[in-house]
Amino acid sequence: MPPSELEQRIEEFLGELRRENASAHTVRNYARDLRDFAAYFTPPGEPPPAPADFDTLAIREWLGSLYDRGLAPVSIRRKLAAVRSFFRYLLRQGLVAANAPRLVGTPKAPQRLPSVPTAEQTNRLLDQISAAELRRISPERDAAIFELLYGAGLRVAELVGLNLGDVDLASRWVLVRGKGRKERQVPFPQKAAAALGRYLERRQAAPGETALFVNHRGKRLSDRSVRLLVKFYARLFEADPALHPHSFRHAFATHLLADGADLRSIQELLGHARLSTTQKYTQVSLADMIAVYDRAHPKA
Repeated sequence: MPPSELEQRIEEFLGELRRENASAHTVRNYARDLRDFAAYFTPPGEPPPAPADFDTLAIREWLGSLYDRGLAPVSIRRKLAAVRSFFRYLLRQGLVAANAPRLVGTPKAPQRLPSVPTAEQTNRLLDQISAAELRRISPERDAAIFELLYGAGLRVAELVGLNLGDVDLASRWVLVRGKGRKERQVPFPQKAAAALGRYLERRQAAPGETALFVNHRGKRLSDRSVRLLVKFYARLFEADPALHPHSFRHAFATHLLADGADLRSIQELLGHARLSTTQKYTQVSLADMIAVYDRAHPKA
């Protein structure tokens, strides 16, 4: 059966995202969610409705099916956001009269504080990685990755997207391309600079490869590889498989705030568009303060 109009429009939208330089991670997630959306509306042996035939009732029915499948509110919110973006594209192209998913309410997600390792835990792990004598493909690269994740508070996609020309070792600044391809400059500490220097002395890249961090084939390291790398070292040294690359971004912000950095500066360093996104770290610090109080105060 040839692709339906809905499937064709989804592929066109994904192509538009790629042309706009959306990250591979974003395109992959949108592709999965939108194909799942199309599959729900595809009867056996028949095509799904055309994009112009969707209304709010159809979208609500689809949302209900996600609840029936037991998906978490966070996952449902992500899928709805993907469908809204798709219909916004269709509206710009004049292919639909309205963005029907935009008229449906967003499910509320529980406000959960991020799990943040303490400064002692974080520095102990980084020191263990630097000192370890393991038979790894590139232990210098691994140490530099951890030092930069924590030292600059980078997202994993930002880390793997770095090129050689983005790093100024002498001044200890890195040019970061964040969400929406917005650029920002972030400083990094001396330990990260030293780790990067050791790695660059041994970096073995394929001809013409500009990526800062490369894999065993000399090509750009993937975000999945970094996640596996973090899990490996977290299990090895901390017996904590829950640690992931974003844990170090949370730690970066929380530890800065605890040591007196102001919220606006942290917002700039993290590349948050809204201050409200950064403010969750004040809740983390408050939760830590209460925990210390409960442990230490004789009347707690």
